[in-house]
Amino acid sequence: MASNRPAVDVISLTLPNRVEYLGVARLLVSGVANRMGFSYEEIEDIKLAVGEACTNAVEHAYESEDGTYSLHLVCHVYEDRLLIEVSDQGKGFSIEDAQQQRTTPLMEVMEEDELEEGGLGLFLIQALMDEVVFHTGAGVSVSMTKYLRRDGVAGDDRTISKNQI
Repeated sequence: MASNRPAVDVISLTLPNRVEYLGVARLLVSGVANRMGFSYEEIEDIKLAVGEACTNAVEHAYESEDGTYSLHLVCHVYEDRLLIEVSDQGKGFSIEDAQQQRTTPLMEVMEEDELEEGGLGLFLIQALMDEVVFHTGAGVSVSMTKYLRRDGVAGDDRTISKNQI
């Protein structure tokens, strides 16, 4: 009998463009990642990356800070990975500048005191997630993927046998 379950579950959240709502975005991804079986450390990495992406959108996307603009968060839950998209409809940024910041060694940049505002956030997102793709156009979208590793290294508390209880 064929399963009626879709290949991917999609969870969407739209938030006002205000800092006080960023915790809601982190709570959403934390809950989804926990349900999928990510380790505590991986969940913290995902929350930090999403927090940085959302903070960048709130701080840099819109000239106005009145909250009339929206921040969109979409989680695509696959069997082997979590794909998270954070997008806004605000002003974009240079993909080339972002890539330059991400490929420059962090210590070199910090020693020269040339880290641009937002540069550390982009570096963190890249370092914490397995795949990161930026899209610009009518706003900015950041797609971040974290693969679920089921090799036993991270551990999975759902595999406790009755003998261990």
